[in-house]
Amino acid sequence: MRPRYLPSVDVTERTTLPPTAADRDQDWDGHPRGSRAYRRVVVALLAAGIATFAQLYSVQGILPLIASDLGITPSQSSLAVGFATVGVAVSVLPWSVVADRLGRVRAMSLSVVAATVLGLIVPLSPSLPMLLGVRFLEGMALGGLPAIAIAYVSEEVHRRHTAVAAATYVSGTTIGGLLGRVVAAPIAEHTDWRLGTLTVSVMAAAAAAAFLALAPQPRRPLPARDDDTRLRDKIRANLADRGMLALYGQAFLLMGGFVTVYNYLGFRLEAPPFGLPQSVIGLLFVAYLSGTVSSRVAGQLAGRLGRRAVLAGSTAVMIAGVALTAASSLAVILSGLVVFTVGFFAAHAIASGWTGHRATVGRAQSGSLYNLFYYAGSSVIGWTGGLVFQTAGWTPMALYVAALAVIAAGWAAVALRADRS
Repeated sequence: MRPRYLPSVDVTERTTLPPTAADRDQDWDGHPRGSRAYRRVVVALLAAGIATFAQLYSVQGILPLIASDLGITPSQSSLAVGFATVGVAVSVLPWSVVADRLGRVRAMSLSVVAATVLGLIVPLSPSLPMLLGVRFLEGMALGGLPAIAIAYVSEEVHRRHTAVAAATYVSGTTIGGLLGRVVAAPIAEHTDWRLGTLTVSVMAAAAAAAFLALAPQPRRPLPARDDDTRLRDKIRANLADRGMLALYGQAFLLMGGFVTVYNYLGFRLEAPPFGLPQSVIGLLFVAYLSGTVSSRVAGQLAGRLGRRAVLAGSTAVMIAGVALTAASSLAVILSGLVVFTVGFFAAHAIASGWTGHRATVGRAQSGSLYNLFYYAGSSVIGWTGGLVFQTAGWTPMALYVAALAVIAAGWAAVALRADRS
């Protein structure tokens, strides 16, 4: 019998291994819109936005009650908001470093847990100095969410859908801001401001739990650890980019004007000739719902018209809205507040999402810088706007806010003119 020979076999073919998960993730473009993971990302960030901003701004709707209880001026009472936003501003860059070390989701989880604990301590503050101290620490804890959220979206969601996903996160911030103010005000009026803020902190804890349960772990590997020099280089690179600096300018100027209007409108409407009770003044923040809608619409329009055109149009809407608040008619003032809110949240959704999209180095640091300017504007302009209101009245303050928006629009038009994003 003749021997039978087996056909030759290509050894290299037999020993080729299938691609690993890391290999696949290297070519992975992000969760597509409509996938289960995409839905978990956006719902988790929606809950995170609610948890963060409900606590951050819960005192804003009851500033007149705090001022009356502690015997302080409107601008002094606004420090209860300002100290928290300063805490956010100074912590966003450190949080971006923590995110690079621990991972985006773990860092955001640590942020919401710490903020929730501190939020439950706020109502126990017996004096203004302690209240401001706890609010500052709460702001530092809350800084983890805005510092990381946009970078997380930019890395985990397909680039075609980042504008919509970022806008959903902004929608969560508007819902949280609304709940924090609308819930605290009527409870505080019928009890005291401490119980009002406690109720909001409990609600924020529930939203934080939803985030912890839903947020998918990142698919992309952690970036290589940077030394201090490398981090400084990333920050300098973002600040040296004229377009990025213009986006940071939008954050500082527009957010500062926005917080100024909401900080002091309650003081105007509780005084003659309006004389509104605090529970009714708290309902003014229902206007935030218009921002929830406009932020998502802006994200969708940006895909068709371009970010630059939508940002310019949104800023123009802001200016029109704040002009209407100078009227003497309550109906016109409220209409102006809605228009103003629509414009602001649309502009913020575009500018914040554009920051993550445009960054070429240090994406986490670019988002943190945006939030640093955003909350610095809230603190600095929010306080100085109160000085204008106390010394000159509402109309000069409205003109001050409108002038800031005009500066922001001109800056964006010049610095982002060549950007086709």
